Amino acid sequence: MIILGSASVARRKILAEMGYEFTVMTADIDEKVIRREKPEELVMAIAEAKADAIISKLEIMVNQEEDAEPTILVAADTLMETSSQAEAILLKLPVGHYKMDAEPTLLITSDQCMVREKPSSKEEARQFIKDYSGGHAATVGSVIVTNLKTGFRKGEWDKVEIYFHDIPDEIVNKLIDEGTVLYVAGGLIIEHPLIVPFVKEVVGTTDSVMGLPKALTEKLIKEAL
Repeated sequence: MIILGSASVARRKILAEMGYEFTVMTADIDEKVIRREKPEELVMAIAEAKADAIISKLEIMVNQEEDAEPTILVAADTLMETSSQAEAILLKLPVGHYKMDAEPTLLITSDQCMVREKPSSKEEARQFIKDYSGGHAATVGSVIVTNLKTGFRKGEWDKVEIYFHDIPDEIVNKLIDEGTVLYVAGGLIIEHPLIVPFVKEVVGTTDSVMGLPKALTEKLIKEAL
């Protein structure tokens, strides 16, 4: 069983492409209160905090369920009958009880950072994209895998550099009007159909830019098993 500690649609897609079945839990932490001097240290610290928060949430859910009325347990049974078995099991078993399962339970948390955060306005997003035109940008991402049975935890960071051809103003305007770029760090979506023709070179992997480097994630999962 694998728990993906992220609500990111891109990360869900990548992990599914890797052939894994998983359930999703979110950490619900305030990432802005976590600050480190180096981007590599920051993304690792945030991924660690996500892992700790989700483990705490699992324990709280278990305590609540133990004190709950029988109707709550019926809801859990219904979840299992409607193909939500993995999520229902998570609600019923405290972290220590995973040791009784035949299969390991792995928790994957990750974070990604650019020097720039999400654009605060259309004007800022426009400036971000124009800055990339004819230049380059870089992302730093992290992945941490925690084995909830053994307590084993390991993480690493991954850096990618993206080089761009000149991006015409017409394309920039279309991206801004569409609006998706307003909701991502640095206003950068290199897999966007409008941007793809202007990506000159990616030093690293596209999946890392999207938030979950496949090779690193696979490596850490194998080490955690």
